[in-house]
Amino acid sequence: MNYKKQFIEFMVRAGVLTFGDFTTKSGRKTPYFVNTGNYKTGAQADKLGHFYASCIVENLKNGNIKEDIAALFGPAYKGIPISVATAIAMSRDFDRDINYCFNRKEEKDHGEGGKMVGYKLQDGDSVLMVEDVITAGTAVRETLPQLLAAAKVKVEGLIISVDRMERGQGEKTAIQEIEEEFGIKTYPIVTVREIIDAMYNTEIDGKIVIDDAMKDRMEEYLTKYCVK
Repeated sequence: MNYKKQFIEFMVRAGVLTFGDFTTKSGRKTPYFVNTGNYKTGAQADKLGHFYASCIVENLKNGNIKEDIAALFGPAYKGIPISVATAIAMSRDFDRDINYCFNRKEEKDHGEGGKMVGYKLQDGDSVLMVEDVITAGTAVRETLPQLLAAAKVKVEGLIISVDRMERGQGEKTAIQEIEEEFGIKTYPIVTVREIIDAMYNTEIDGKIVIDDAMKDRMEEYLTKYCVK
């Protein structure tokens, strides 16, 4: 069982990936939902970091991501624990010590001041962003100016948990829009298509995760809102 399927099962068991009737922030009625705010234990944070690190290393090996990454950057707030957990996993599991940093929502007006915490970015650094999911690319649009204000960095890519494959502000996916607008490629640990393929008629804790009815609903949603 590869790390992608392990990750999907991990999300289901953690109550992060759920199925039913939900409404997204954009108002779309969706049969599945990804809420990374449901991670709450040290063991879960430990595993989450490992899966993000596995995705990074895979993309390093196949040449999608360059070797000279200076730091992981996690946009506040959900990106903060992801950046820390991933940096720990990179060091422990893959023998790659890497810096991490994240932004504050509000600029600190005392002590060292500023909006950035952790590694001090330098001109010319390559930075890898780590985020939970992308719906409209809001976090990237909000935090990229802060990154570029801190130093003249190159954002090498963006690692996310799940690619919902949904259209963003136009006919393209939010991921495609971010690449077109900022030149930043996104590397998801899994896509919604991989979730369907892995969990269809698969039993976890005595219950079928995606049965025929749920699969039909998810396929209908993909047809209506997603770019295949």
